[in-house]
Amino acid sequence: MEFFDFHHHKKYIKDGIYNLDIGQIPPDSLYSIGIHPNDIDSNNIDHQLNWMRNMMFQNCFAIGECGLDSLVPIDQKIQEEVFLRQINISNELKKPVIVHCVKKFYAVISFKKKAEQPMIIHGFNKKQKIAEDLLANNFYLSFGKAVLYNLSLQQTLKSTPLHRFFLETDNDDFDIKELYLKVSELKEISLESLNKQIIENLEAIQNG
Repeated sequence: MEFFDFHHHKKYIKDGIYNLDIGQIPPDSLYSIGIHPNDIDSNNIDHQLNWMRNMMFQNCFAIGECGLDSLVPIDQKIQEEVFLRQINISNELKKPVIVHCVKKFYAVISFKKKAEQPMIIHGFNKKQKIAEDLLANNFYLSFGKAVLYNLSLQQTLKSTPLHRFFLETDNDDFDIKELYLKVSELKEISLESLNKQIIENLEAIQNG
């Protein structure tokens, strides 16, 4: 059985969405493309966004990762401008948005009303209240390695509806199957049912 890795940075993984970094050539498998807050070049934003558009080939599944990050040395107003412009590209091209967010969840929620396509918070590992507020605003959540050991996050995942989440490795070096096994245990469903649900969730965000 293959296990879909919603967000990863490893070109050898074929069953998932590869996060394309600036300047890279897209792989033959599914990928997402965006300007991460930490990669914003304040003097060349138009050039970076043009690069994005030029690299959107047939296998481009989503816009991102993009979003807001309170810890990077890029002015918040500039981050918000670049985030909004990528949301607009998502609206235009009808592609979901993979969101990077650090300590800016309620600012990100405020941008949701500008988005016409699904938005997915990747690498979610925060408190249940934030998860509830995101879900109430129709975000999807993508969970990673922290679910394997973070008991609080395990409780959050247990209360997250099956049709509103994904699973990912991100930058962590581990087998995604390990995460699927843990989540099937937490959700008390078979591995096959979980796998099928994730694929259905993918189809849902692909269709807007």
